[in-house]
Amino acid sequence: MKTALSPPAPAIQGVSHYENFPVASFLCPPRLRPAIAAIYWFARTADDIADEGDAAPQTRLDDLAAYRTDLLATVAGLPPSPRWSAVFAQLGPVITQYALPVHLLTDLLSAFEQDVVKQRYASQAELLDYCRRSANPVGRLLLHLYGVNDAEALEQSDCICSALQLINFWQDLSVDIPRGRIYLPADAWGKHGVDEAQLLGLHATPGTLNLIADCARAASASMQKGAKLVKKLPGRGGWELRLVVQGGLRILDKIEAQGFNTLQQRPKLGGWDVAVMGWRALWM
Repeated sequence: MKTALSPPAPAIQGVSHYENFPVASFLCPPRLRPAIAAIYWFARTADDIADEGDAAPQTRLDDLAAYRTDLLATVAGLPPSPRWSAVFAQLGPVITQYALPVHLLTDLLSAFEQDVVKQRYASQAELLDYCRRSANPVGRLLLHLYGVNDAEALEQSDCICSALQLINFWQDLSVDIPRGRIYLPADAWGKHGVDEAQLLGLHATPGTLNLIADCARAASASMQKGAKLVKKLPGRGGWELRLVVQGGLRILDKIEAQGFNTLQQRPKLGGWDVAVMGWRALWM
Protein backbone atom coordinates (compact mmCIF):
# COMPACT_ATOMS: atom_id res chain seq x y z
CA MET A 1 0.00 0.00 0.00
CA LYS A 2 1.33 3.44 -0.79
CA THR A 3 1.58 5.78 2.14
CA ALA A 4 -1.56 7.66 3.01
CA LEU A 5 0.56 10.67 3.88
CA SER A 6 3.87 11.02 2.07
CA PRO A 7 6.66 13.29 3.31
CA PRO A 8 6.01 16.95 2.59
CA ALA A 9 8.74 16.88 -0.08
CA PRO A 10 10.96 14.12 -1.51
CA ALA A 11 14.36 13.72 0.07
CA ILE A 12 15.86 13.15 -3.37
CA GLN A 13 14.08 14.67 -6.34
CA GLY A 14 12.27 12.12 -8.46
CA VAL A 15 12.32 9.36 -5.83
CA SER A 16 8.98 7.77 -4.98
CA HIS A 17 8.32 5.22 -2.27
CA TYR A 18 6.13 2.17 -1.94
CA GLU A 19 4.96 1.15 1.52
CA ASN A 20 3.12 -1.94 2.76
CA PHE A 21 1.41 0.00 5.52
CA PRO A 22 -0.29 3.35 6.18
CA VAL A 23 1.74 6.28 7.48
CA ALA A 24 -0.19 8.98 9.39
CA SER A 25 -3.38 7.87 7.63
CA PHE A 26 -6.90 9.09 8.35
CA LEU A 27 -7.09 6.40 11.03
CA CYS A 28 -4.36 8.13 13.02
CA PRO A 29 -5.64 10.61 15.64
CA PRO A 30 -5.52 14.05 13.95
CA ARG A 31 -3.51 15.56 16.81
CA LEU A 32 -0.66 13.10 16.16
CA ARG A 33 -0.55 13.27 12.36
CA PRO A 34 1.91 16.20 12.16
CA ALA A 35 4.27 14.52 14.64
CA ILE A 36 4.15 11.17 12.84
CA ALA A 37 4.65 12.84 9.47
CA ALA A 38 7.67 14.75 10.82
CA ILE A 39 9.27 11.56 12.16
CA TYR A 40 8.55 9.75 8.90
CA TRP A 41 10.07 12.57 6.84
CA PHE A 42 13.19 12.56 9.03
CA ALA A 43 13.63 8.80 8.62
CA ARG A 44 12.73 8.73 4.93
CA THR A 45 15.22 11.49 4.12
CA ALA A 46 18.03 9.69 5.92
CA ASP A 47 17.12 6.43 4.18
CA ASP A 48 17.28 8.16 0.80
CA ILE A 49 20.69 9.65 1.62
CA ALA A 50 21.92 6.13 2.33
CA ASP A 51 20.23 4.35 -0.54
CA GLU A 52 19.07 6.48 -3.47
CA GLY A 53 20.92 8.10 -6.33
CA ASP A 54 24.49 7.33 -7.44
CA ALA A 55 26.61 9.00 -4.75
CA ALA A 56 29.81 7.28 -3.64
CA PRO A 57 29.73 5.48 -0.27
CA GLN A 58 31.99 8.01 1.44
CA THR A 59 29.79 10.85 0.19
CA ARG A 60 26.75 9.10 1.66
CA LEU A 61 28.52 8.64 5.00
CA ASP A 62 29.61 12.27 5.02
CA ASP A 63 26.05 13.39 4.28
CA LEU A 64 24.63 11.18 7.03
CA ALA A 65 27.20 12.60 9.45
CA ALA A 66 26.10 16.12 8.48
CA TYR A 67 22.47 15.05 8.91
CA ARG A 68 23.25 13.73 12.40
CA THR A 69 24.96 17.04 13.23
CA ASP A 70 21.83 18.90 12.15
CA LEU A 71 19.69 16.62 14.33
CA LEU A 72 21.85 17.25 17.40
CA ALA A 73 21.87 20.98 16.69
CA THR A 74 18.07 20.92 16.52
CA VAL A 75 17.88 19.03 19.80
CA ALA A 76 20.12 21.67 21.40
CA GLY A 77 17.90 24.47 20.12
CA LEU A 78 20.44 25.63 17.52
CA PRO A 79 19.68 26.23 13.84
CA PRO A 80 20.50 23.32 11.50
CA SER A 81 22.29 23.83 8.21
CA PRO A 82 20.17 25.11 5.32
CA ARG A 83 20.41 21.79 3.46
CA TRP A 84 17.72 19.96 5.45
CA SER A 85 16.22 22.92 7.27
CA ALA A 86 12.68 22.03 6.20
CA VAL A 87 12.98 18.53 7.72
CA PHE A 88 14.24 19.83 11.05
CA ALA A 89 11.87 22.79 11.11
CA GLN A 90 9.06 20.22 11.38
CA LEU A 91 10.89 17.74 13.59
CA GLY A 92 12.27 20.23 16.12
CA PRO A 93 8.92 21.28 17.65
CA VAL A 94 7.88 17.60 17.82
CA ILE A 95 11.05 16.69 19.74
CA THR A 96 10.31 19.49 22.21
CA GLN A 97 6.55 19.02 22.53
CA TYR A 98 6.67 15.27 23.07
CA ALA A 99 10.14 14.97 24.66
CA LEU A 100 11.09 12.40 22.04
CA PRO A 101 13.85 9.98 23.08
CA VAL A 102 16.65 11.27 20.85
CA HIS A 103 18.62 8.02 21.05
CA LEU A 104 15.88 6.37 18.99
CA LEU A 105 16.43 8.91 16.22
CA THR A 106 20.20 8.40 16.30
CA ASP A 107 19.69 4.62 16.26
CA LEU A 108 17.91 5.06 12.94
CA LEU A 109 20.86 7.02 11.57
CA SER A 110 23.22 4.28 12.77
CA ALA A 111 21.26 1.72 10.74
CA PHE A 112 21.29 3.88 7.63
CA GLU A 113 25.06 4.36 7.98
CA GLN A 114 25.42 0.58 8.25
CA ASP A 115 23.44 0.14 5.04
CA VAL A 116 26.10 2.09 3.18
CA VAL A 117 28.97 -0.20 4.18
CA LYS A 118 27.48 -3.60 5.06
CA GLN A 119 26.06 -5.92 2.39
CA ARG A 120 26.12 -9.35 4.06
CA TYR A 121 24.75 -10.69 7.36
CA ALA A 122 26.41 -13.67 8.99
CA SER A 123 23.52 -14.71 11.20
CA GLN A 124 19.92 -14.08 12.19
CA ALA A 125 21.18 -12.42 15.38
CA GLU A 126 23.24 -9.97 13.33
CA LEU A 127 20.24 -9.23 11.14
CA LEU A 128 17.98 -8.65 14.16
CA ASP A 129 20.53 -6.22 15.59
CA TYR A 130 20.15 -4.23 12.38
CA CYS A 131 16.35 -4.36 12.78
CA ARG A 132 16.75 -3.14 16.36
CA ARG A 133 18.13 0.10 14.97
CA SER A 134 16.47 0.34 11.56
CA ALA A 135 12.87 -0.53 12.46
CA ASN A 136 12.22 -0.89 16.18
CA PRO A 137 12.88 2.79 16.98
CA VAL A 138 9.95 3.80 14.76
CA GLY A 139 7.51 1.69 16.75
CA ARG A 140 8.90 2.91 20.05
CA LEU A 141 8.63 6.52 18.92
CA LEU A 142 5.00 5.98 17.97
CA LEU A 143 4.24 4.33 21.31
CA HIS A 144 5.89 7.30 23.00
CA LEU A 145 3.51 9.65 21.17
CA TYR A 146 0.57 7.54 22.35
CA GLY A 147 1.86 7.48 25.93
CA VAL A 148 2.24 3.69 25.94
CA ASN A 149 5.53 2.68 27.53
CA ASP A 150 5.17 -0.54 29.51
CA ALA A 151 7.78 -3.23 28.93
CA GLU A 152 5.40 -5.74 27.37
CA ALA A 153 4.11 -3.19 24.86
CA LEU A 154 7.64 -2.20 23.90
CA GLU A 155 8.60 -5.84 23.34
CA GLN A 156 5.48 -6.43 21.24
CA SER A 157 6.23 -3.31 19.20
CA ASP A 158 9.78 -4.55 18.58
CA CYS A 159 8.41 -7.89 17.35
CA ILE A 160 6.06 -6.14 14.90
CA CYS A 161 8.67 -3.68 13.64
CA SER A 162 11.40 -6.29 13.21
CA ALA A 163 8.90 -8.48 11.37
CA LEU A 164 7.97 -5.61 9.05
CA GLN A 165 11.64 -4.99 8.28
CA LEU A 166 12.29 -8.67 7.59
CA ILE A 167 9.17 -8.98 5.45
CA ASN A 168 10.37 -6.01 3.43
CA PHE A 169 13.73 -7.75 2.94
CA TRP A 170 12.13 -11.00 1.73
CA GLN A 171 9.75 -9.04 -0.51
CA ASP A 172 12.62 -7.06 -2.06
CA LEU A 173 15.20 -9.75 -2.83
CA SER A 174 14.87 -9.17 -6.58
CA VAL A 175 15.72 -5.49 -5.98
CA ASP A 176 18.34 -5.69 -3.22
CA ILE A 177 20.48 -8.54 -4.49
CA PRO A 178 21.26 -6.89 -7.87
CA ARG A 179 22.43 -3.91 -5.80
CA GLY A 180 24.84 -6.25 -4.03
CA ARG A 181 22.93 -6.59 -0.77
CA ILE A 182 22.06 -10.04 0.55
CA TYR A 183 20.04 -9.88 3.76
CA LEU A 184 19.39 -13.63 3.90
CA PRO A 185 21.59 -14.70 6.86
CA ALA A 186 24.66 -16.62 5.74
CA ASP A 187 24.46 -19.18 8.54
CA ALA A 188 21.18 -20.42 7.04
CA TRP A 189 22.58 -20.85 3.53
CA GLY A 190 24.38 -24.10 4.29
CA LYS A 191 21.29 -25.66 5.84
CA HIS A 192 19.63 -25.49 2.42
CA GLY A 193 22.69 -26.10 0.26
CA VAL A 194 22.72 -22.51 -0.97
CA ASP A 195 25.82 -20.54 -1.90
CA GLU A 196 26.45 -16.90 -2.70
CA ALA A 197 26.67 -17.50 -6.44
CA GLN A 198 23.15 -18.92 -6.52
CA LEU A 199 21.80 -15.88 -4.69
CA LEU A 200 23.71 -13.36 -6.80
CA GLY A 201 22.42 -15.16 -9.89
CA LEU A 202 18.84 -14.98 -8.53
CA HIS A 203 18.51 -18.73 -9.11
CA ALA A 204 15.18 -20.11 -7.92
CA THR A 205 16.36 -23.56 -6.82
CA PRO A 206 14.67 -25.78 -4.23
CA GLY A 207 17.38 -24.69 -1.79
CA THR A 208 16.99 -20.96 -2.30
CA LEU A 209 13.19 -21.19 -2.17
CA ASN A 210 13.28 -23.22 1.05
CA LEU A 211 15.70 -20.69 2.52
CA ILE A 212 13.31 -17.84 1.73
CA ALA A 213 10.38 -19.88 3.08
CA ASP A 214 12.15 -20.41 6.41
CA CYS A 215 12.95 -16.71 6.67
CA ALA A 216 9.37 -15.77 5.82
CA ARG A 217 7.98 -18.11 8.48
CA ALA A 218 10.29 -16.61 11.10
CA ALA A 219 9.02 -13.14 10.20
CA SER A 220 5.43 -14.37 10.48
CA ALA A 221 6.11 -15.81 13.94
CA SER A 222 7.57 -12.50 15.09
CA MET A 223 4.55 -10.61 13.75
CA GLN A 224 2.12 -12.96 15.47
CA LYS A 225 4.05 -12.62 18.73
CA GLY A 226 3.63 -8.85 18.69
CA ALA A 227 0.10 -8.67 17.31
CA LYS A 228 -1.61 -8.38 20.70
CA LEU A 229 -0.27 -4.84 20.89
CA VAL A 230 -3.17 -3.70 18.70
CA LYS A 231 -5.48 -4.04 21.72
CA LYS A 232 -3.34 -1.69 23.81
CA LEU A 233 -3.44 1.32 21.51
CA PRO A 234 -6.52 3.47 22.02
CA GLY A 235 -9.13 4.21 19.39
CA ARG A 236 -8.13 4.94 15.84
CA GLY A 237 -4.45 4.31 16.51
CA GLY A 238 -5.22 0.70 17.35
CA TRP A 239 -7.08 0.30 14.07
CA GLU A 240 -4.19 1.74 12.13
CA LEU A 241 -1.83 -0.72 13.81
CA ARG A 242 -4.19 -3.55 12.88
CA LEU A 243 -3.77 -2.57 9.22
CA VAL A 244 0.01 -2.33 9.65
CA VAL A 245 0.11 -5.89 11.01
CA GLN A 246 -2.25 -7.19 8.35
CA GLY A 247 -0.27 -5.46 5.62
CA GLY A 248 2.84 -7.36 6.63
CA LEU A 249 0.99 -10.65 6.91
CA ARG A 250 -0.67 -10.12 3.54
CA ILE A 251 2.71 -9.64 1.88
CA LEU A 252 3.77 -12.94 3.42
CA ASP A 253 0.65 -14.54 1.93
CA LYS A 254 1.63 -13.25 -1.49
CA ILE A 255 5.22 -14.41 -1.06
CA GLU A 256 3.95 -17.90 -0.25
CA ALA A 257 1.45 -17.81 -3.12
CA GLN A 258 4.29 -17.33 -5.62
CA GLY A 259 6.19 -20.27 -4.17
CA PHE A 260 8.54 -18.03 -2.13
CA ASN A 261 10.22 -16.97 -5.37
CA THR A 262 10.90 -13.33 -4.61
CA LEU A 263 14.27 -13.66 -6.29
CA GLN A 264 12.55 -12.99 -9.60
CA GLN A 265 9.27 -11.29 -8.75
CA ARG A 266 8.46 -8.65 -6.13
CA PRO A 267 4.95 -8.99 -4.70
CA LYS A 268 2.87 -5.87 -4.07
CA LEU A 269 -0.44 -5.15 -2.44
CA GLY A 270 -3.44 -4.24 -4.58
CA GLY A 271 -7.01 -3.16 -4.01
CA TRP A 272 -8.28 -6.66 -3.20
CA ASP A 273 -5.47 -7.13 -0.69
CA VAL A 274 -6.53 -3.94 1.11
CA ALA A 275 -10.06 -5.33 1.39
CA VAL A 276 -8.70 -8.60 2.82
CA MET A 277 -6.56 -6.68 5.29
CA GLY A 278 -9.55 -4.64 6.42
CA TRP A 279 -11.68 -7.74 6.95
CA ARG A 280 -8.96 -9.52 8.91
CA ALA A 281 -8.34 -6.39 11.00
CA LEU A 282 -11.95 -6.53 12.19
CA TRP A 283 -11.30 -9.91 13.81
CA MET A 284 -8.04 -9.20 15.58
